[in-house]
Amino acid sequence: MLKFSKRADYALLWLQYMATVQSGINDHPRVVNTKEIAEEHHIPVELLAKVLQTLARHQLIESHHNGPKGGYALGREPKDITLAQVLEAIEGPLGLTDCSHEKNDHSQCEQMNHCNIRTPLFKIQESIYQLLNSMSIEDLLVEEPPMIFVESLKPQGVPS
Repeated sequence: MLKFSKRADYALLWLQYMATVQSGINDHPRVVNTKEIAEEHHIPVELLAKVLQTLARHQLIESHHNGPKGGYALGREPKDITLAQVLEAIEGPLGLTDCSHEKNDHSQCEQMNHCNIRTPLFKIQESIYQLLNSMSIEDLLVEEPPMIFVESLKPQGVPS
């Protein structure tokens, strides 16, 4: 089953929260400290701090070390941060199987020469990646999912 980690959940939750509190503030992004967001969403501070450090390393958010007023702010506009970017920053390369990563040398798979499911699984993986890459943090601010998401969940050949 395709499942994201708690770290990925927390990253998306934090980015959605930041996009919400920063909407309408273009001059200076609001800096939110780790403790504030952890308390707001009942997330362990230590785990959230690690997630935020990872997002900052991947330049999705900015770290502001100003003593007690320090914290984090979005590094880009919410529409410019895709779910794929966030998930790859937190989880690493996205893939359904170990052999599905482009950088994999496939030397560890004993079935590579006999595998007949790699191509269909790669198509599924590519569809998931395209969907995640088409959705941004801004899309998480609306109550209804974007139509591209709704349409992608419908079985092929079923009328709308």
